[in-house]
Amino acid sequence: MINRIICAAMTAAFVASASTPAPAAKIERLLTPRGLEVWHVRDDTLPMISMEFAFRGGSAQDPADKSGLATMTAALLDEGAGELDARAFQERLEGSAIVLNFSAQRDSMRGSLKTLTEHRAEAIELLRLALSAPRFDDDAIERIRAGMSAGIRRRSTNPNEIAGERWFARAFPNHPYGRPARGSLDSVAAISAQDLRALHRKQFARSNLKIATIGAIDGKDVAELVDKAFAGLPERAELASVAEAAPQGGGVRDVVQLDVPQTVITFGGLGLKRADPDFIPAFVLNHILGGGTFTSRLYREVREKRGLAYSVYSYLAPLDRSGLFIGGVSTRNDRAAESLAIILEQIRKLSEEGPSAEELAKAKSYLIGSYPLRFDNSGKIAGQLLEIQLEELGVDYIDRRNGLVEAVTAEDVRRAAARFLADSELLVTLVGKPDPAPVQQPTPGSRG
Repeated sequence: MINRIICAAMTAAFVASASTPAPAAKIERLLTPRGLEVWHVRDDTLPMISMEFAFRGGSAQDPADKSGLATMTAALLDEGAGELDARAFQERLEGSAIVLNFSAQRDSMRGSLKTLTEHRAEAIELLRLALSAPRFDDDAIERIRAGMSAGIRRRSTNPNEIAGERWFARAFPNHPYGRPARGSLDSVAAISAQDLRALHRKQFARSNLKIATIGAIDGKDVAELVDKAFAGLPERAELASVAEAAPQGGGVRDVVQLDVPQTVITFGGLGLKRADPDFIPAFVLNHILGGGTFTSRLYREVREKRGLAYSVYSYLAPLDRSGLFIGGVSTRNDRAAESLAIILEQIRKLSEEGPSAEELAKAKSYLIGSYPLRFDNSGKIAGQLLEIQLEELGVDYIDRRNGLVEAVTAEDVRRAAARFLADSELLVTLVGKPDPAPVQQPTPGSRG
């Protein structure tokens, strides 16, 4: 109920304003007394505080034989800390209606906190304990290990999960991005309490930390709360170097036989990283190709004209050490080859001919008009501020973003297309019983 109230109130407060969402004039870039930076938006609509934070690192830091370590660490942070065991810690959270979550992504460890302002001292104390003094008790480790193992078994029969993990394994052989972020049965079984403590010591530090907050609290009080929660962490993280990597396997059709009525297809290749000057033109281009759910070329050709699939999509996935272009579709086994051929043909045509003036204008209009929806509740606002920090786009990016989209020209789009769509030799993973099945091709050499 509380979350629904937050969502409704923040929608009214931010969307009603809002061709310029959460303008930079409302964002305070604070430096705490202990030297931590936090971006804060004051909003008194409700007596609530939302915080989003991230530590660079994530599952890319997992040892080669311990994939899933970051995921397990994140799952255990609220399973007991300090003098509180798992039950006592959760009872303290529930007693004050505090929502605290942790997760691991490929390039970061993330957390979020939501609390009523009257319970902020309790919320910050529990966050401090979770970050600085997690217990990693044996019973909690075994409970989380059992849950992760059960999830791995479920995913082993899910064609969408198989396709995604298989694609990354083939695209990034012998690289952290190619390992399953949630682990394998063998790797999860091998993780020890010592491994968990080592990862926690190395990744949770002030040097690799980004923080964003929003709520009914002023900047001075935010700075004090942030110092209480984070200033006791080690100063410097100890992160292993992760090599830059381009996706491999261009031209491969990797078939995984699974007795299901539909074939899940994941395709992808080289994209652009977020800091690339052509990222915004590429973003607009991808909306035209497959990012615009009901207006994209792929949707029109695959679903509307031929009824081959319920949905088809593509997106840009900028990681810290690689830029990716990825897409997918699920279709009947006997229509898989046809669907893939149409997708590749549309990629080729858009690369060679570029979009029409009407397509470009509609794409820019949609991307500009829909941007405020990324800020329609407190969690989204804090999340967007955190992403902007992680991507190093600048505190004024929210004010600049729509202008960057509006400025994209047909020439910009053609230049971006030449950089990532022109290479249509994509790695394709098919999971199901495609008929006829593409010939399994050997993994080619590096694409660069």
